Amino acid sequence: MAEITLILVIQKLGIAVAGETLKLAKPLLGRKDELVVALPANMKLIKDELEMINAFLKEIGIKACKGEVIETWIRQVRRLTFDMEDVVDQFMYVIGENKMTGSWAHLKKIFKKPRSLILLDDIATKADTVNKELIELSSRKHRWTQPIAGVNDIPTTSYDNEQLFYLPGHDHSINDDELIGIYEKKESLIEMLHSKDHSMRIIAVWGMGGIGKSTLVNNVYTSELSHFGCCAWVSISQLYKLDDVWRNMLTELGKDNREFDTQKMNGEELRAELKKILDKERYLIILDDVWRAADFLKIKEVLVDNGVGSRVIITTRIEDVASRAEDGSKIKVEPLNDHDAWLLFCRKAFPSIENYTCPPELCEYGKAIVGKCDGLPLALVAIASLLSLSTKSRKKWRIFHEQLISELHSNENLNRVEKILNLSYKHLPNYLKNCFLHCAMFPEDYLLHRKRLIRLWIAEGFIEQRGASNLEDIAEGYLIELVQRSMLQVVNRNSFDRIRCLRMHDLVRDLAISQCKSESFCTVYDDTHGVVAQLGLEPRRLSVLRCNNDIRSSIDPTRLRTFISFDASMALSSWSSFILSESKYIAVLDLSGLPIETIPNSVGELFNLRYLCLNDTNVKLLPKSMKKLHNLQTLSLERTNLLKVPKEFSNLTKLRHLLIWKLLDGTYTSFHNWESVEPFEDLWRLKELQSLSEIRATKVFVAELGKLSRLRSLCITYVRSSHCAQMCDSLSKLHHLSNLHIRAYNEDETLLLEDLTMPNPLEKLGLVGRLSEGTLKSPFFSTHGDRLLNMELLWCQLSENPAVHLFELSNLTELHLTRAYTGQQLNFHSEWFEHLKKVVLSDLPQVNQICIHEGALVNLEYLLIDSLKKLREIPTGIKFLSSIKEAYFTRMHPDFILQMGKLNHIPKVHWSAQGVSTLQTEDANLPASASNNNPQWRILGGGWVFI
Repeated sequence: MAEITLILVIQKLGIAVAGETLKLAKPLLGRKDELVVALPANMKLIKDELEMINAFLKEIGIKACKGEVIETWIRQVRRLTFDMEDVVDQFMYVIGENKMTGSWAHLKKIFKKPRSLILLDDIATKADTVNKELIELSSRKHRWTQPIAGVNDIPTTSYDNEQLFYLPGHDHSINDDELIGIYEKKESLIEMLHSKDHSMRIIAVWGMGGIGKSTLVNNVYTSELSHFGCCAWVSISQLYKLDDVWRNMLTELGKDNREFDTQKMNGEELRAELKKILDKERYLIILDDVWRAADFLKIKEVLVDNGVGSRVIITTRIEDVASRAEDGSKIKVEPLNDHDAWLLFCRKAFPSIENYTCPPELCEYGKAIVGKCDGLPLALVAIASLLSLSTKSRKKWRIFHEQLISELHSNENLNRVEKILNLSYKHLPNYLKNCFLHCAMFPEDYLLHRKRLIRLWIAEGFIEQRGASNLEDIAEGYLIELVQRSMLQVVNRNSFDRIRCLRMHDLVRDLAISQCKSESFCTVYDDTHGVVAQLGLEPRRLSVLRCNNDIRSSIDPTRLRTFISFDASMALSSWSSFILSESKYIAVLDLSGLPIETIPNSVGELFNLRYLCLNDTNVKLLPKSMKKLHNLQTLSLERTNLLKVPKEFSNLTKLRHLLIWKLLDGTYTSFHNWESVEPFEDLWRLKELQSLSEIRATKVFVAELGKLSRLRSLCITYVRSSHCAQMCDSLSKLHHLSNLHIRAYNEDETLLLEDLTMPNPLEKLGLVGRLSEGTLKSPFFSTHGDRLLNMELLWCQLSENPAVHLFELSNLTELHLTRAYTGQQLNFHSEWFEHLKKVVLSDLPQVNQICIHEGALVNLEYLLIDSLKKLREIPTGIKFLSSIKEAYFTRMHPDFILQMGKLNHIPKVHWSAQGVSTLQTEDANLPASASNNNPQWRILGGGWVFI
């Protein structure tokens, strides 16, 4: 509903009418104009009214009240809320401008009537109009909703009615021989039921909605209930009542017992009777679809541990609920792989055909439909069962595929799929709904990177300050919660288990797009087939997947807050003519990959801009007008041609992330893989800065670096020996720094870092260049080294094996050594690097022997050895690496490649020989591309490397 829109505006209004803001506004408000004087009071009234509307909408949502009148009224609320957001953003801009340029009295000397006061007149008029319309809107609600039964006294959805929705077997039946892809999980679940542990044991089966949790558990429940003295299946749902859950449990347990009437029993009587029954028998109880851990703990009060091997299975979409089970008693159900998904689909679509074989003429669209289901059994079974009853024609299936999302919404045989998936969204906390819908703006199967999402969510205003916590930390917590609620799927984590990138399930994304359309949250624009799909009414955000035509005819640009383009071929005229002139409230502008060389001066008029991303463009210069972007938080120009920033950028005091660098060597094998930007004058005035990458060292900058006290991530390049003492002193003042990358001026320059000390331990450290003798023995490594998780040593040219000192970094999970060592032997002794998961050894020109002793690298999962051209034998002791999952050997000596047969214990092995003309590659094992959609792969001389 409209609550997520309202919450953002209420938060903004709260800031606008706060004492600190009004104090700044006092010079502008102290005039005789009645509306201007009344502006703070009007905004306070509007805020109060919106809070009441928000509470009403929550009540409607909880009690599932629907109807065209209510929906129309909500659309009007949303439209008016958008108007008020524009007003409050303009107000905050005027106040900010006045603070930057001086008092009204000073301005009056320059202008007859200051521009800020002209704007304030307009703002006050608009706020007064919104206030009057809100009063009318509230009156309209009473006029039109009172005659409708159930709005003033909204009935709560019946628990019993909702419970029917969850009962096992309610969905399309899956027989035992149709449990495709989850047979192993079934065996594991049965094994847990009959383990020798005689204490009462909690077992959790969890995963996203429609993934087959209840189907799996019901199949096991049916086959195993005879081994238990009494059994019960109880569906919980969001709207459960504790007494009703216990009442249903008691009814199930005592089906043949007529001694008591559960309907007449109160909570205490139900609890006592349940404990009495469960204390006597070995019981099996299924708690299906538990949403909150607190709910489970309340229900658990009656589950006595009688020491006879009783079992409780909970199914849930929420990881926090699943965590109530012990580590060895949790089963996560994942989407089916392509092979199993096709088998399940064919079993249901062609039940009467021998071997369930799909006719050749239907394969193309059958596989396209299966692909859209993205391994979700609920959707596969429902759709295939429906298709089994329809005409088996290519045209029919083509049309069905094209209208699949519409069918899920409107076809009564399929809308249960939509309802099951939408339940997860419906019951998200309000603070997560915006973040979730925002993910639908990205293309299908797009990799969503943690850092990008976090910065976007902050720029959008989705992240609410909590105490003294950093906004980025709060946003990461939101992201983790979406994963734990099975709304997003983790694709990749770094070596210390932090989320690196995610994806959205295809069907979940399609349904989220429908929700975005109904709430005017965003428009996903795609005219690939000449038809623009999924346009919403007055959208606030626009995501362009493909633009072959003039986009202006399809949207109202004056409402836009976000513009993100994923179409690298999009013409300049398709966006610049209206974004820069008409979308004056825009907060997020992401033009990554577009063929842009210059940025117009008019970008400086986008007063509300908070996020500007121009990655992978050809931009060389930025206009000085950008100094007016006082709200800018993120400025990203990675892999561009920009090397110098105007000195006026020191005015952008709200900048949190400044990311600028030019790619020089796409193979990432040179000392200067990228070129960094020169520091501009007074850069150290940017007190909010948290990420700075990549910046050149100068005498002045390294001296002032310590003033950037909130820095968390820093990459500093072109460091000379003469800079090091002052740089170390400045770094010692950065209390929040966790990620530090230092690159020397060139490969002959020595980094003098013996005196490096940090107030707090680093998580990631990268050193590129020669290191002075004793650096790895310095106080930094002995004092803080046990907290270091990721270490990179590149072009260090150490004569002593660095592992001799680095193994003392006891919590290290990732180690990169490139041109770091000039010796011939590299040894890893027993008990070294016990937590290391990833090792990269690249371009160590003299190494001809690697020895891994038993007990070393015991948790290693990923190994890359690249360009060790004198290494002809596979590492001695590599057989001891029992935990390894992937190994890459690229640009190696041909003799080394001949020994690949000795690595059969490693599940995935990728290799290539040195020299372009003699390149040998296992193509089948390599990733398809290294596009922006799959950026964790980089190419090294013909072989792909995961970084």
